[in-house]
Amino acid sequence: MTLSVFITGTDTSVGKTLVSTGLLHALAKHHARVVGMKPVAAGTELINGVQANDDVLALRAAASCAVPPELDNPVLLPDPMSPHLAAERAGVRIDIAHIVACHRQLATLADAVVVEGAGGFLVPLSALETGADLAQALGLPVVLVVGLRLGCLNHALLTAEALRARGLSLAGWVANHVDPAMLAQEGNIAFLQQALQAPLLATIPFQATPDARALAFNLPQAWQ
Repeated sequence: MTLSVFITGTDTSVGKTLVSTGLLHALAKHHARVVGMKPVAAGTELINGVQANDDVLALRAAASCAVPPELDNPVLLPDPMSPHLAAERAGVRIDIAHIVACHRQLATLADAVVVEGAGGFLVPLSALETGADLAQALGLPVVLVVGLRLGCLNHALLTAEALRARGLSLAGWVANHVDPAMLAQEGNIAFLQQALQAPLLATIPFQATPDARALAFNLPQAWQ
């Protein structure tokens, strides 16, 4: 049976892609075929003559097998903004059922799939649907990336409450030191270890150029 997890964050720019790629490298030590999925990517640039998204490229580089691009990134939007606005600008409708079908196909091609959500948990995908609706439709265990900066405790607890209210399991969380000037960082981690009631899978020190391969994860036994 294919292992699959959904990565969300307390906000945008908290290190979801770093954690997702690091998790792919960690899982590759236990599973022959690991692949990442970025269901909705907003923001592209011209790379080798093709419009591409940095997060998508990073996930592909960390994967141990190649899959059709329409499966690991079903929705690619040009503008770097909230997905619902980027989709509106592009004249695209983000279809959650289609994304779920793509994930189902990916699961037949890989032993482990790491799905990276866009922005925070409740990021809008349309006027009526959010990233939480996508996570709920996928029904995967969730890993929460907490960007350690002022306000992260509130954001982390709200996100955990929101995902559990939708019947999702918080499989674990990652503490990412995104702000080296933040006071009482260890105290914040200690609080969240008690309050989130989920295992701390990794603690990432602040690095100007982080290396996903060097991240150390405490993987649950069931993921190994």
